[in-house]
Amino acid sequence: MAGAKNHPYHLVEPSPWPLIGAFSALFLFGGLVMWMHSVSGGPYVMGIGIIGVIGTMFSWWSQVIREAHGGDHTPVVQLHLRYGMILFIASEVMFFVAWFWAFFDASLFPAAVDSIGGVWPPKGMQVLDPFGFPLLNTLILLCSGTTVTWAHHALIHNDRKGLIIGLWLTILLGLTFSSIQGWEYWHAPFAFKQNVYTSTFFMATGFHGAHVIIGTIFLTVCLIRAYKGDFTPRQHFGFEAAAWYWHFVDVVWLFLFICIYVWGGWGATYAG
Repeated sequence: MAGAKNHPYHLVEPSPWPLIGAFSALFLFGGLVMWMHSVSGGPYVMGIGIIGVIGTMFSWWSQVIREAHGGDHTPVVQLHLRYGMILFIASEVMFFVAWFWAFFDASLFPAAVDSIGGVWPPKGMQVLDPFGFPLLNTLILLCSGTTVTWAHHALIHNDRKGLIIGLWLTILLGLTFSSIQGWEYWHAPFAFKQNVYTSTFFMATGFHGAHVIIGTIFLTVCLIRAYKGDFTPRQHFGFEAAAWYWHFVDVVWLFLFICIYVWGGWGATYAG
């Protein structure tokens, strides 16, 4: 039969969302640059971009979910979705490599940075005690990795109640982590622009915090879908992608805690 599908791949229908999403991103970042340069109307342009990006994400991902329910996500398609998520996480790993690179470049060769007195941490600095709130946040994220794994195993064994409880616990732990980090930032004994230590500290830990918030939203969407009964033991890539992302966030934090909080602040005075 002419035009009959004789392969396991899903050929998507024409969609406006890639184009709308691209222009929304342009408005968002263009408006942000305008705002930073005090150009009139910058916040409004950025606001239009934010609305467009959120609308694109909601509509595009809703379309993907409908395709999954329609049987378009064959085992081959699911495999390639997993490849895509793996490559996305790999790109995020390289993103954090850049911040670690900047941190270690200054901390291992402090003599090359005149503004910090040739020592690391910089002279006269007070740093955050790594065995206070940072250690607590480490335990919180490790616990959240356990609860999301519990939710995954519950899903595989068709235990919907266990899936929902595990997701709730993970989301609450994520919110707790973000709240503690926000309090820590508010009471930090140093400012962002103070020196290379402070700027690399805030950039690395701040972007990680942003990823925790994104991961929490990701898991919240999965929780809503779990209540709707969208996931089955055989088809649950959306949840699997969220779990992978959350584990990635956990691992990055362990490196941040050891390298930046513990080793990076070694020898300095801890803030009271």
